[in-house]
Amino acid sequence: MKIFMLSILLLSIATLINGGITSKYVRQAQPANEMSLETFPSPAGHNAPEQVHLTQGDHNGRGMIISWVTPLNLDGSNVVTYWIASNGSDIKRRKKKASTSSYKFYDYSSGFLHHATIKNLEYDTKYMYEVGTDKSVRQFSFTTPPKVGPDVPYTFGIIGDLGQTYASNETLYHYMSNPKGQTILFPGDLAYQDNHPNHDQRKWDTWGRFMEPCAAYQPIIYAAGNHEIDFVPNIGERHAFRPYIHRYHNAFKTSGSISPLWYSVRRGPAHIIVLSSYSGYGKYTPQYVWLEQELKNVNREETPWLIVMVHSPWYNSVNYHYMEGESMRVMFESWFVNSKVDLVLAGHVHAYERSERVSNIKYNITNGLSTPVKDPNAPIYITIGDGGNIEGIANSFTDPQPSYSAYRESSFGHALLEIKNKTHAQYTWHRNQDNEPVAADSLMMHNRYFFPKEEIASDCLVC
Repeated sequence: MKIFMLSILLLSIATLINGGITSKYVRQAQPANEMSLETFPSPAGHNAPEQVHLTQGDHNGRGMIISWVTPLNLDGSNVVTYWIASNGSDIKRRKKKASTSSYKFYDYSSGFLHHATIKNLEYDTKYMYEVGTDKSVRQFSFTTPPKVGPDVPYTFGIIGDLGQTYASNETLYHYMSNPKGQTILFPGDLAYQDNHPNHDQRKWDTWGRFMEPCAAYQPIIYAAGNHEIDFVPNIGERHAFRPYIHRYHNAFKTSGSISPLWYSVRRGPAHIIVLSSYSGYGKYTPQYVWLEQELKNVNREETPWLIVMVHSPWYNSVNYHYMEGESMRVMFESWFVNSKVDLVLAGHVHAYERSERVSNIKYNITNGLSTPVKDPNAPIYITIGDGGNIEGIANSFTDPQPSYSAYRESSFGHALLEIKNKTHAQYTWHRNQDNEPVAADSLMMHNRYFFPKEEIASDCLVC
């Protein structure tokens, strides 16, 4: 009876078209108004560290990159102290010196950007760490992932195109209110500084402060989006991605990449590949050559869940940015199908959409076969550019809903991927609704390598 009532409730806000669902939910009118610069002041204290954030610092999860910013480059301000939490009186404090840089952009000068890579951490262990000097020391913590393995449970949060509006704030704190999330997968578009005159770099600073309550305690794995490009030749800024690369380091070299814009990490049961939608990916380019080898390096016996992040979606039925990811899809989709990728995450479109498992790889220039078809070896494609950014919601869908689209909705929100074991992962998308994160779409996903059975549509009504 419970399942029946839940089914009726979900179907009452959705329309079935060609087997897919277009939600009829209309989000509460709340403009995507950006929070002011004054909303996020620097922390108190002389030369206090700020904008503290984490990302994985090696390929297998035993490293962490700790990053922070200080106004001045004083002695000791580039050092992080860390230790294992709850070790009683036997606390062994270790120190690591960071690399430090700064940059100028038009009329802006950054603070001093510190990045410390700490290695050889113990798996599945809570660490405390401190940055800052004298009375301006600030303390945080993080927990390392379990050792890479096929049946290791692990939960990823998924957030994209966040920005720093009041809606963004709702999305972030909805995610933080759920204790399950351990690491965020973020498929691009962070601060939206480029929506302001001369790409106002102060917005990078306020975004770093906005994110710190989350980003200082759990790592975020980023893909670069179009709002990270910061290419403005008319004001003399001719080097794409420069502020982003200065601020958000990653361990790209540990996966054999030559660029921080494409790389991979292994975390618990997942092998995560990050690609750049805005770097060359044609045949013989560095990204193409790297990805071809990287897919061969994946060991599904150790990391059964293969996840890819891009920014521009390959399957999108919203009228915004429609088919912008098409050339990359044509280049790499057959590789993803042959490799049995489980999940592809994208942002860019400011709505939410989940695809069926489909592929469109039979086309050549003469045969006319250019229609997506169901394919059990294909990934599910998630578009999650619905974080709440200043540009607002995308609310115009193609009509009728195409057969490859399983669920779509014009709302802000975030998702969770709870990997249970090597065969099953619970996926849920949480809409920002009436100040509450409501699970509006869910599916028990089946691993393509170990359990390549079709996910039943009714699963999303009962899981």
